[in-house]
Amino acid sequence: MRIAIVLGTSRREGNTAKLVNDFISNCEHQVSLYQLSDFHILPYDYEFANQTDDFSTLIDEVVTKHDVILLASPIYWYSPSAQMKVFMDRLTDLLEINKPLGRQLKGKAAGVIATGVDEQPTHCFEQIFSLTFKYLNMRYLGIVYTSCPEDDCNAYDSNVRIKQYESLIQRFQE
Repeated sequence: MRIAIVLGTSRREGNTAKLVNDFISNCEHQVSLYQLSDFHILPYDYEFANQTDDFSTLIDEVVTKHDVILLASPIYWYSPSAQMKVFMDRLTDLLEINKPLGRQLKGKAAGVIATGVDEQPTHCFEQIFSLTFKYLNMRYLGIVYTSCPEDDCNAYDSNVRIKQYESLIQRFQE
């Protein structure tokens, strides 16, 4: 099984990046990490004047070379990071100008990796992802979330986190 993790965070060594690296370390499958800050992705544009950026190349690789797509983001103001929001908005390209690639999302498994300061992720945060995956006819696997109230995920019980990973990986295989 090939898993793509698309990481949208402004802190390369921040809590979400740590959580993603923990996931990769505990995963027995082939994992490719795509750090959105490494790509030049312009906002969605109804006139499609943004087609010279990196989005098309990135999404083509993510969709065609992977069985599972995980989107990873910290929670900022009950929402994904700005980088992740731009990436998700650009998925509209797959509905309007690259429909053949968009159709390849149907049936793919997708999930979320997130960090935040609250004990649990807000419902509206997870819903952004679950409804997007549903609209794209993808199979939503759920969320692996870690609360980092002191800006330090290292304090979080690693056994709990590993159980979350194992549960998510198990759902990949169902």
